[in-house]
Amino acid sequence: MARSSIICGLDIGTQNIKTLVVKREKEGLAVLNYQEVPSSGVRRGVVVYPEGVSQILRQNFLKISQESQKINSLYLNISGAHLFSSPSRGSIAVSRADQRISEEDINRVLSAAQTFSLPSNKEIFDIMPREFIVDGEKGIKEPLGLKGVRLEAEVLALGGFSPYVKNLTRAILDSGLQILDRTPSAVASARACLTEKQKELGVAILDIGAGTSDLAVFEEGDLIHLAVLPIGSANITNDVAIGFKTDIEIAERIKIEFGSCLLKNGQKKEKIELEDQGTLIFSPKELTNIVRARISEIFREINRELKKISREKFLPAGIVLTGGGAKLLGIVELAKKEFRLPARLGKPKGIAELENDPGLATVCGLVLLGQDLEGETGKPSFSTGGIGSKLKNFFKMFIP
Repeated sequence: MARSSIICGLDIGTQNIKTLVVKREKEGLAVLNYQEVPSSGVRRGVVVYPEGVSQILRQNFLKISQESQKINSLYLNISGAHLFSSPSRGSIAVSRADQRISEEDINRVLSAAQTFSLPSNKEIFDIMPREFIVDGEKGIKEPLGLKGVRLEAEVLALGGFSPYVKNLTRAILDSGLQILDRTPSAVASARACLTEKQKELGVAILDIGAGTSDLAVFEEGDLIHLAVLPIGSANITNDVAIGFKTDIEIAERIKIEFGSCLLKNGQKKEKIELEDQGTLIFSPKELTNIVRARISEIFREINRELKKISREKFLPAGIVLTGGGAKLLGIVELAKKEFRLPARLGKPKGIAELENDPGLATVCGLVLLGQDLEGETGKPSFSTGGIGSKLKNFFKMFIP
């Protein structure tokens, strides 16, 4: 089995670490192995104890090598409220005497676009090109070979708090693995759940995880905003535990089995059997009030992010909800009301065996992005081929 035919995605989350190994076949991507284990050393999407994460990864990948395939390198997500996005612009003079734009010119202008002032403890780990400008002519996606005197690039720079970025990198390298690429969780989820048409029209994807809610906004095919909130579905569990005065494990079970964002009249009291504590009887209305309050809080914060970029109520393709927290009953209806936009549940596409679980959006998106970067889609585009791939290859040299 050729190593080049194998792609591995690793989603390090607050609550779980998910690993997906696939093989490229003529019919598409086939799942070789999937592992989901409890997370340790991660707080609100950030690796705070690299040693704990490395230990879990070593055990996890040893099991994968015994069951299916030895893995040496992977595509990784990055999350946490420390992440930020910033629009930037670079400008250079075309170097060749015949004024034809070369790959070297493209790399130089992209490098120039990421040169701006940052605090010493923050760093840029990726940039997403939005458009190129040749001698004042805007809207160019692929400038290679065009003739011009001046080349400019509009990009979205993605960055984070350096110690947290280094912790994540250290956790992977200490487990004996190599990082092929790092992608924000929401961007990976978007690859698995969004269509090109949605990205062209204008769409936001909201990935509600246990410890964070990750937002990515697209317009005209490009990423235009990224934000991460330090709040997720685990906060609902905590609220239920406090409200019902019960253990966190029982609160999680109540949330999963009975949690809803829809208020219904005349619901009878529910009960759940406890192993050593008899029976817990609770009001579905009270549970819904707890769940709805926390989800509404997340939606309000997301609306503030959309307002920052003047996209509140102005996304024709609406809001796509994904992640484990998006499984709550009635969350799509609540999203339509809160955002005043179309809303739907986002499920990963492109991997036949894993297309029904929103909680797998990020890890599926990582392997799909890996497929794109390795040139197997046969579908070059600005974000996944052409300049996008050149840019990714250019920045790979900076990943330890």
